[in-house]
Amino acid sequence: MPRSRSAAADRDRTRSLVPSGAAPVDRGGAQSGVAGASSRFHFETPWLRDFYNPTHEWRRLFAEVMGTFLLVMVAAGAPVVDALSQGAVGRGAEVVAPGLMVMAIILFMGKVSGAHLNPVVSLAFALRRDFPWRKVPAYVIAQIAGATLACLFLSAVLSRVGMLGATEPGPGISGTQAMLIEALLTLGLVSTILGTASGAQNVGPLSALAVGGYIALAGLWASPISGASMNPARSFGPDFVIHNFANYWVYLVGPFLGTLLAVGAARILRGPGGRDPSAVLAAQGAEGGLTPTNTVVPPEGTTT
Repeated sequence: MPRSRSAAADRDRTRSLVPSGAAPVDRGGAQSGVAGASSRFHFETPWLRDFYNPTHEWRRLFAEVMGTFLLVMVAAGAPVVDALSQGAVGRGAEVVAPGLMVMAIILFMGKVSGAHLNPVVSLAFALRRDFPWRKVPAYVIAQIAGATLACLFLSAVLSRVGMLGATEPGPGISGTQAMLIEALLTLGLVSTILGTASGAQNVGPLSALAVGGYIALAGLWASPISGASMNPARSFGPDFVIHNFANYWVYLVGPFLGTLLAVGAARILRGPGGRDPSAVLAAQGAEGGLTPTNTVVPPEGTTT
């Protein structure tokens, strides 16, 4: 068959798969953060139009504020309650509770914003080209706002006992040691998030169990060393309210270093990002019911 007729047949076959209401659109391929960008063209569904519609962005930002608020309420609140109750909570519960909360948040609102809840998660998805860079600053601001509001609430209701749940290097642990542990823990956390978001794993809602389980596991063995934060927003909230940023650099440098290592490992394990519909749905949320089968990309070498 002549090449022109073959290309036309490919276009016809691709268009037959396009869901009702979808329209072809060019958003610049992988650089736009849309999954499956082996071609510069994809087909836009109503959900995808909503994602790029700025009037809908407030839902995702609200979800990030709310989700991070709930996470930090538990992560910082458990040490506060433990101090108020003379140790009734215990270290085991302190480190397991945030993992359970993250699991619940992913399940109840992950499809709205992707439930990043952590600046380094937004950074990782953007570096993998599964999330648009232009949306990262607003997500980070929302996460920091949620963490700060949670700590202001704890301070007003329960007082600032227990350093308001601030993450600090443990006794006898230097800032450098704590930073390296935070980098290692974040490497594992971000690798778990990117891996379970990948279509190759196909774990669906079980990703919440994997991520929540990892957070609990990391805290169980490493919280006496660094506090097992893995989240610059979670550490920012208490430090901001108690006005003590002396060791905040540990929880900024460590998680960002771990994230870069995790993104590099993901490239080795699964190749370049920006081409996996499952990963982009995990990163961006799926409000409106978009599924991987709704995102259609023309075959290589065709034009639209």
